[in-house]
Amino acid sequence: MPELPEVEAARRAISDHCIGKKIKSSIIADDSKVIDAGGLSPSEFQASLVGKTIVAAHRKGKNLWLQLDSPPFPSFQFGMAGAVYIKGVAVTQYKRSAVSDTDEWPSKYSKFFIELDDGLEMSFTDKRRFAKVRLLKDPTLKPPISELGPDALLEPMTTDEFFQLLRKKKIAIKPLLLDQSFISGIGNWIADEVLYQARIHPLQVSSSLSKEHCETLQKCIKEVIDKAVEVGADSSQYPSNWIFNSREKKPGKAFVDGKKIDFITAGGRTTAYVPDLQKLTGEQAKKAALEPKEQTSDGDEDEENLEGKKGNKSKPKKAQTKKPPAKRKGKATSDNDNDSEDDEMEEKKVAKGKQSKAKVETSDKPKGRQSKNSKKT
Repeated sequence: MPELPEVEAARRAISDHCIGKKIKSSIIADDSKVIDAGGLSPSEFQASLVGKTIVAAHRKGKNLWLQLDSPPFPSFQFGMAGAVYIKGVAVTQYKRSAVSDTDEWPSKYSKFFIELDDGLEMSFTDKRRFAKVRLLKDPTLKPPISELGPDALLEPMTTDEFFQLLRKKKIAIKPLLLDQSFISGIGNWIADEVLYQARIHPLQVSSSLSKEHCETLQKCIKEVIDKAVEVGADSSQYPSNWIFNSREKKPGKAFVDGKKIDFITAGGRTTAYVPDLQKLTGEQAKKAALEPKEQTSDGDEDEENLEGKKGNKSKPKKAQTKKPPAKRKGKATSDNDNDSEDDEMEEKKVAKGKQSKAKVETSDKPKGRQSKNSKKT
């Protein structure tokens, strides 16, 4: 799903090509699941944009919004597969959301389309319909943006601030990093990467981390995000020593720098880590030493579902081994990283419902009653 680097790449593309231009026409999809215009119809949404000039493009965490010369402003919550396209401009094509150049334009998956006065066209697409497009007077004053913590790129904490905040958190470090009210912009792959680079176990209790560990983790967050943003979220340019490059391989075949990658569940998310380098410390290490080791499960798995529930203060449970997220072919990630929680949970409910329906339809039919002709006379 799009995380901070992907959304920042979209923001920069808009800033480079659309600022100062007037909106000539607009097409808003008639899709109430994605479009939230505060009671306005798609045609009214369109009318509110036409004739306006794009003044700036802003981002916080994994949210993007366009500042026009007068409100209201359109905002975009990318969900699992939201993507920005500018015709003729190379914008990062997120995994599972790429729209082919040969597809119709605007794409049938387009939810928000504008044509500018110089002929340039921009579209926000969403194949999986978990994104949100809103029309707001001030996006920063409304959820989800108003509920976000400091942006991981634009509003870094000092080491002391970071350390003091972690000391108060009794939950595992992985789900804490995914909590968008704590730090905004970090999703599943970034959390795995920074913890690997910092050599911190995903289930280590946040409050147990030393100041040195906190300083290292903070440094790794900055380095990973800076690099991903620098290359425009082009994963082919990520360093070869990143766990990112192997996190979707099958158990037993996933390695980084010669070290085996295992998969567990942390904060409800499939989590890639290197046991040889990321070890539990303190009391957690002592308890782990007394517990029997579990083997990593085999096979593929659907995309992980939950990302760090806000307010989850339960103590980390014993690590459960998990399969890595399976790659999906031909498929296109409010913005609390609880995005993916709601998105994946909804997907699974739908799938479960379909399975239940199928079982009913294919179950054995009840035995019929005897026909009248078979009754005794």
